[in-house]
Amino acid sequence: MNKHHLHHSWTKLRWLKPWYFLIVAIISSVVCVLALRANNEHMITLRDAVYAADKNNADVRGALQHLQAYVTTHMNTSLSAGPNSVYPPIQLKYTYDRLFDEESAQAAAHNKRLYTDAQNYCQTEIPVGFSGRYRVPCIEQYVKTHDSELPQVPQALYMFDFASPTWSPDRAGWSMVVAILSAALFVITTLIRWLLRRLTK
Repeated sequence: MNKHHLHHSWTKLRWLKPWYFLIVAIISSVVCVLALRANNEHMITLRDAVYAADKNNADVRGALQHLQAYVTTHMNTSLSAGPNSVYPPIQLKYTYDRLFDEESAQAAAHNKRLYTDAQNYCQTEIPVGFSGRYRVPCIEQYVKTHDSELPQVPQALYMFDFASPTWSPDRAGWSMVVAILSAALFVITTLIRWLLRRLTK
């Protein structure tokens, strides 16, 4: 390429100032940071709504669905509070405790009913015996053969974690793309201008 062509290229590129791209990159970076912060703050609001619903026995499922939908579609919404935080980060303690208490009450009622049924059965089968001491083996056998395992409350079903995407097509994501592209164009145009200026001397 001769100097005439280089001078022509330089004349065309002189109007393209690198600092245009630098300004766009800076503005986009600021927008990105503010958008990422807004994403995180909204996630915290939704997470607190889940905790409140859990504590107050409200619509936990609806609050969880809103949180999941937001976290999985927005950047910087990781539920983990740090490397030393509990895992999974969402634990529905109050919901679990209420169900556990309900299951415990059902188990107690079941055991009481089973023992009563065993006494009635063995009293019919063994009507004689002082203080019913001869019925004890019968009662134990009846309980053993008629007892059934009550369903346990699986704790894992009340623990949640949702993955936040590395990039999302929201304000934070697009402003990040613009910032990166603008920064790259700033570097490229600066190098091209420097090279053309040097070659046309």
